[in-house]
Amino acid sequence: MRRLFDKLIEVGVWRIMSIVIVATLSVLSIKYVVQTLELNNIENTNYPEILELESRKCFDFFWEQANTDENSKGYGLIRDRAPGNPRISSIASTGFGLTAIPIGVERGWITYQEGYKRVLGTLNTLLYNVEQENGFFYHFLDIETGKRAWNCEVSIIDTAIALCGAITAGEYFGGEIKQKAEELYKRVNWQWFVDQKKKQFYMAYYPERGFEGHWDFYAEQFMIYFLSAASPTYPADPELFYHFQRRYGMYNGSERFIHSWFGSIFTYQYSFAWFDLRNMVDREGIDWWKNSILAIRSNRQFCIDNKDKFKTFSENSWGLTACDGPRGYNGRYGAPPSGNYNTEHFVDGTVPPAGAAGSIVFLPEESIAALENYYNNYPELWGEYGFKDAYNLDVSPPWYASDVIGIDKGITLLMIENYRSEFVWENFMKNEYVKIGLEKVGFKTNSRF
Repeated sequence: MRRLFDKLIEVGVWRIMSIVIVATLSVLSIKYVVQTLELNNIENTNYPEILELESRKCFDFFWEQANTDENSKGYGLIRDRAPGNPRISSIASTGFGLTAIPIGVERGWITYQEGYKRVLGTLNTLLYNVEQENGFFYHFLDIETGKRAWNCEVSIIDTAIALCGAITAGEYFGGEIKQKAEELYKRVNWQWFVDQKKKQFYMAYYPERGFEGHWDFYAEQFMIYFLSAASPTYPADPELFYHFQRRYGMYNGSERFIHSWFGSIFTYQYSFAWFDLRNMVDREGIDWWKNSILAIRSNRQFCIDNKDKFKTFSENSWGLTACDGPRGYNGRYGAPPSGNYNTEHFVDGTVPPAGAAGSIVFLPEESIAALENYYNNYPELWGEYGFKDAYNLDVSPPWYASDVIGIDKGITLLMIENYRSEFVWENFMKNEYVKIGLEKVGFKTNSRF
């Protein structure tokens, strides 16, 4: 009887242990699946192949077209364009690249260690080697020395792009990288770049002649207000955000929106690549996310309405923005409304793929249709780093850009990634200064949502 009792206990214990082991393994399996889906939620959705193709090619530009000489003063700086101007880096391209590297790690295109090393080295370059004024960087740099190139301006907007990239990398990698990103951010003397009489930021500074231009009209500069307002060292007045002109316009009977001077589509995209302003309004109740949707939709409609005039334009070939053209780079490419009298935008049939690609979070179906059109029907537009900068069928022979441009590859990569996984937004928006900046400027959740 006793032996039977012991046997039953033995069997019971093993059965209980078996149940515990199976349950534990099940929990671990579920946890692994959940973590995998959290880290790679993009893999759980079937996205068009073109998004992966173009994203990877964009990343390759930032990874391969960087200064990789660890003994160079310019280590980590990224070229402004390729294959042209091989000696020139732009600080904005480098900023987009600092965001691209965490994307590459998350996607498995490079290892965590490779990404960490490159970002850390780049931040050291920006902190200790690159020429700067009061924490602000020059627009263009010698990629080998980090010195000012072409007697260019100190640029507040390009500095802000670099900071957004550094902050994104800091939130993703943490540790020493986050510390150095904060050091870079805290060094910037935002107050120095303010015209106190006009209550506006200057656009540029030249050592030879001083400050020039003002951010006096709506454009891509929102990041400047948010970053400067939250600075723990040299904060600028948050009220500066409410001192640029808000000019309403419309195209062909569309809903009115606040437009930029040239009507270039990038002005409605850049700050939104990092700052997630969905379902938010400013102190005056303006929904800037909706404003971008209206502007981008109007840009597309302009191309549709003028497809009989310009061969390049169609419902799947749109997105007029600053880019290379048959006669060189032109920052006035855009669509109405523009300026004070709808006369400031320039149109010659040139279309850059980045215009639609950078709009994917606003008009996803229309943007994807455009990218598939470019890829399937215009093989000359595809190159080593994905889509070349632009094309124009309205000249003879048809023109295709020879270069890719870092900022266009950057807005393409970041916006596609935000569309697929919200990765950039999720990391960047965790930063304490980003949250403080939005709050100080007066942004809050739209009560309608």
